[in-house]
Amino acid sequence: MVAGLQFPSFSTLVCGLFTAYILHSVWTLAQLFMPPNCSEDIPCIYPALANNPKLQLIVYTSVKRMPDHASDLTLVHRIRDFDYHEPQESVVHLTLPKRVRKNGTLLLHFFMTSPYVDPENWIELKSNEWTIYAMTPFTQHVVPQPQTFSLLGEEENSKIEETAGSASLDKPVSHYKSQVAFSLLTELVGLPKNAMPYEIGRSLRLTSRGLYLPVIYVDEMSSRIRDLVKVEASSVKVNFTLKYETISYGKYRLWSQFEAAFVTMEGLGFTAKDLDEVKGIFTDTNLYLLVGTFLVAAVHLLFDFLAFKNDISFWQGRDDMTGISSSTVAWRAFSQIIIVLYLVDEQTSMLVLGPAAVGAIIELWKVTKAFHVEMKGWQIIIGTDLSREESSTRELDAEGIRYLRYLLYPLCFAGAVYSLLFVPHRSWYSWILTCLVNGVYAFGFLFMLPQLFINYKLKSVAHLPWRAFMYKAFNTFIDDLFAFIITMPTAHRVACFRDDVVFLIYLYQRWLYPVDKSRINEFGERGEDENKKND
Repeated sequence: MVAGLQFPSFSTLVCGLFTAYILHSVWTLAQLFMPPNCSEDIPCIYPALANNPKLQLIVYTSVKRMPDHASDLTLVHRIRDFDYHEPQESVVHLTLPKRVRKNGTLLLHFFMTSPYVDPENWIELKSNEWTIYAMTPFTQHVVPQPQTFSLLGEEENSKIEETAGSASLDKPVSHYKSQVAFSLLTELVGLPKNAMPYEIGRSLRLTSRGLYLPVIYVDEMSSRIRDLVKVEASSVKVNFTLKYETISYGKYRLWSQFEAAFVTMEGLGFTAKDLDEVKGIFTDTNLYLLVGTFLVAAVHLLFDFLAFKNDISFWQGRDDMTGISSSTVAWRAFSQIIIVLYLVDEQTSMLVLGPAAVGAIIELWKVTKAFHVEMKGWQIIIGTDLSREESSTRELDAEGIRYLRYLLYPLCFAGAVYSLLFVPHRSWYSWILTCLVNGVYAFGFLFMLPQLFINYKLKSVAHLPWRAFMYKAFNTFIDDLFAFIITMPTAHRVACFRDDVVFLIYLYQRWLYPVDKSRINEFGERGEDENKKND
């Protein structure tokens, strides 16, 4: 064995694998946008749109997914000379069948065909060699948003509204789409017969001359829950906006793979709301920002893992709470639990709720370490045998908390009264939870101040888990980016920016009180993980 040979650390291996995964993912995505090569040695089929043919757009509605006769279809929109090169919008009016108004389903059927085909001639429409077809649901069954009302209003009316709201909470009802978007694959690329991309080959249709017709793509990615309108019993005449734009070869393949991934996610138990939040990431940003978001999200995941690993390592072997604010640890656990309950009450996406729940579990575990909590059978024992240094830290911690009470209590009380008088809520539970979470979001950063106060009094930051803290600090800036992309409660979005302020103060203290890990501080401690093997 070679003397002095050292194996890379676990963190280095993880970062290496992460880099390899990112490069592989970037290359895989880049391949989607690379048109195939066609040459004399590679037989290809070519687009019929190269000859710039005239096409007709016909849109029908039907309650049947696969209509058999013309009587099963209702013509709602037709453009005989459809300009498929230019984006356009149309307002389409239609009549909802009685079956749909009774919580039924309605579908849209798109036909692109020769301008000489009669829309009333079903047989000719199906048999014409220029006919291409796509179908999409026009209605979607979702659970309506619960009603809100003034908690101090008339008791009878409140009970009626609460009952009406709760009665429909667990029953999805039919909604129609206020806008529907579709596209044609108009990019003129040759497609190899023996290496046809699956996303395109499954929908391809050829003319008698061996040219492939354009593919109709109904954009389900842009169909959001916020654009749905509830179908009422009186909703006989409705209208929606029909949007059209061209789509490129690469974007068509990318969007098709995303939709296939959504099907898989739905099978894994993701709700319609969760999928809608993911759609928002893709459709509400341009393609370049989307790629950047993927890279940033991957880095965020890596930092989360490294912060988790170092945080667990720091607290796992921590028996002495000297220099660390116990009240801050307890407050973080309490606030994290309140945040999780609030996100559940707001029916927030699992993209936000999942990490918050994991964070709550970790914070609860830290409380057991901070207060020396032990389980003996069914009995919970809180350690009271503290060292002189720990007792001194507790005194400084209590002093910092005492100053905060004079500011915190009046603000929380005033906020609760204002919310009760002027803000509608779904229930008294919702009001209590909203008041608590507003206190956490608005004033929660104040409970981080005792730790800053202790650092100031001790003129030291050597007792803090700086590796875990730095990873979390980098993630606060990434959270700022996601606060604009992922839909979440406004209070939760504001809290992402609040952490930046605390982070900057901690960094200032880090600079003001530099850590010399080669010496022992006033509490007989070295720096964080000094006696441990480096990661």
